[in-house]
Amino acid sequence: MRITCPHCGARDAQEFTYLGAADLKRPDGMTATEAAMTDYVYQRENPAGTHRELWYHGAGCHAWLIVTRDTRTHAIAAVEAAKSRKTGAAA
Repeated sequence: MRITCPHCGARDAQEFTYLGAADLKRPDGMTATEAAMTDYVYQRENPAGTHRELWYHGAGCHAWLIVTRDTRTHAIAAVEAAKSRKTGAAA
């Protein structure tokens, strides 16, 4: 699989580290229940189809990217810098 980094161009997926879902919402700090925090840390969806994911370009520009990918075919529909997100951007 090749990921087209907006800064470095098309690169092999081995240059990147996968983090997980890009749209995951963290529970609200100290007011969150233990069950909510446990679900946030350990429970993940396993979608079949289009999924927005966070990837880190560790062997390149060291940027966090949001990759929109079809999990069935690995076809990448879009790649954007995570810092371009309006809220909750990964640094």
